[in-house]
Amino acid sequence: MAQELLTTFDDEITSLTLIPATGGLFEVRANDELLWSRKEQGRFPEITELKQLVRDTIAPDRSLGHSDKKPSSDNQS
Repeated sequence: MAQELLTTFDDEITSLTLIPATGGLFEVRANDELLWSRKEQGRFPEITELKQLVRDTIAPDRSLGHSDKKPSSDNQS
């Protein structure tokens, strides 16, 4: 997942830190904001879901191409 994030956000991410932990801890933070917590969610994220969360925090106007499922605020039905 770290490599996917670095590849996808090569212009936006200046550093990525992996911190070993015990007990299945898995958290993703960007700009000191907790984006994902395995403990809170009860599961690991899908990579597309994680990319969307990171994008929404560090580059909200960036397209993720075919894996982009950013919800539209223009819900006209």
